[in-house]
Amino acid sequence: MTDPENTRAREFAARLTGADTSAWASTFAQVPRHHFVPSFYTTTGDGWKEVRDGDPGYLDGVYSDTALTTQTDDRGIPNSSSSEPSLMLAMLDALDVRPGNSVFELGTGTGYNAALLCARLGDERVVSVDVDEELVRVARHRLAELGYSPTLAAGDGAAGYPEKAPYDRLIATARLRYIPRAFLEQSADGAVMVLPVGFGVARLSVTGKAEAHGRFLPVPAYFMPRRVEGVAPRFAELETREARPTSVDVAEVLDRLSFPVSLAMPDYTSCTWVDDDGSPNALGLWTGDGSTATATMTGRVRQIGPRRLWDELEQLAVTFGGIDSVSREDFGITVTPDGQRVWYGTEDGPSWALPAE
Repeated sequence: MTDPENTRAREFAARLTGADTSAWASTFAQVPRHHFVPSFYTTTGDGWKEVRDGDPGYLDGVYSDTALTTQTDDRGIPNSSSSEPSLMLAMLDALDVRPGNSVFELGTGTGYNAALLCARLGDERVVSVDVDEELVRVARHRLAELGYSPTLAAGDGAAGYPEKAPYDRLIATARLRYIPRAFLEQSADGAVMVLPVGFGVARLSVTGKAEAHGRFLPVPAYFMPRRVEGVAPRFAELETREARPTSVDVAEVLDRLSFPVSLAMPDYTSCTWVDDDGSPNALGLWTGDGSTATATMTGRVRQIGPRRLWDELEQLAVTFGGIDSVSREDFGITVTPDGQRVWYGTEDGPSWALPAE
């Protein structure tokens, strides 16, 4: 790094950690984010605009506490990003790595998180897998330029990487619908997993080859979902279905209930339709099995598919009806040979089964 870039990285790390005593403070100062994000995309009225190294605002953007879109697909939909640094820090703190620990990472992305792990633990202790071969190729090159050479592989990260197992710590940077069985099978005794599930991050302690228990961190997390095949929403078919009234405040689904919904339906996707003034007038949501629902802000609902999604939302609204603020840390997760479930309050409180692998 040049001196100005060195200064940027040190100042960035100081802002990120503040008065916190995080052991990762010096690591964030050591590993330059701009090296792994030579460009990123911002939205404009005409779509996406690429901001490159040397462009006005580039360094300010890279050294801000912001998630940055780094890749879009053929339709212009983001499919890779550099995560919000403060969220990365919270997850790495929760991972609680110790000298000599081995770490598996699902979602190499830019390689920035893998570089932080290498700087702290050493290359030989870090394994990272991403489904995108090109991302892995570029990340390997950028890591090597800084002298890091972790084990990188292209493939389904949910399958782990058995060649280097068992792992003391496992982390993911893509949203999961359930805890992959391979993670449990490839965990060392007493391993810790920090994994995005729904719109939150669960920290689990592994207590057996098919058992783990934990709670959610208080921080929100909106990671891109792990890439899996799914069925498109069936909005056109819904137009032929009769609408019914609902007692649920539709706007509340986008606000207060968004986290419980993301746990009860961990594979759901949503969209909104807006009026000319930009205010939402309807909500659509669907899951990977083709179940689809729409609801207008005036309270008219249509639904189709093997799951009645809006019926499930109405039950959630009843469960959390008397609670003004739904806090992530009040939720937990339990994995046993019989299945996986998330729960609210205590393990015998309200709970929702995660989908089978």
